[in-house]
Amino acid sequence: MIRVLTIEDDEIAADAIVNALSRRGFSVHWIDNGKEGVVSALCDDYDVITLDRMLPGMDGLTIVTAMRGTGVTTPVLMLSALGDVDERVRGLRAGGDDYLTKPFDPEEMAARLEALLRRSHAPTTQLETVLSVGPIELDLISRKVRRDGEEIPLLPTEYRVLEYMMRHAGRTVTRMMLFESVWGYHFDPGTNLIDVHMGRLRKKIDPPGARAMIQTVRGSGYMLG
Repeated sequence: MIRVLTIEDDEIAADAIVNALSRRGFSVHWIDNGKEGVVSALCDDYDVITLDRMLPGMDGLTIVTAMRGTGVTTPVLMLSALGDVDERVRGLRAGGDDYLTKPFDPEEMAARLEALLRRSHAPTTQLETVLSVGPIELDLISRKVRRDGEEIPLLPTEYRVLEYMMRHAGRTVTRMMLFESVWGYHFDPGTNLIDVHMGRLRKKIDPPGARAMIQTVRGSGYMLG
């Protein structure tokens, strides 16, 4: 499960963040002040952080500077009512990965976090040739898929969906993430394209009597593992 640290002193903004991300299956830890926030950001293991610019105890610029200075590379989305260009530049130069001005749309905020997660979880090596999750193996060179050693014929789109999910095994993969990564354009909530492909992939990957590898995360997406 994706773990998010939200350092935000505005309760209304924090509620919006927590609600938007919880619907996507993320686990959100909210801290309302800078002093506790910097300790958690430096010492705990999170996948991504939302960080308010103005905080009691310690401001967001100081927190992100401390993170980068001690080698913490967790992606940071900075949030602030200070929206002029100089402030955005200061936030990004201090070590922020993205900057969103308040008031913000929770859906845009969630989409920006998903984009940061995609970049941070992208493959970093060209030497990896086989992906393995439980009984499933995917050969990136031969493009063959096997479960328990038995080859499973997949269509090209099914292969791309499975590869993406294997690279994010154990994490909730949202429909938007799949749509943008596999089909290359933004998610249309009115289409059932992903559900159709996922249904076909399930029939091939999870035969009757075998442990189901693809799980539905209600209201969010899917998880492999």
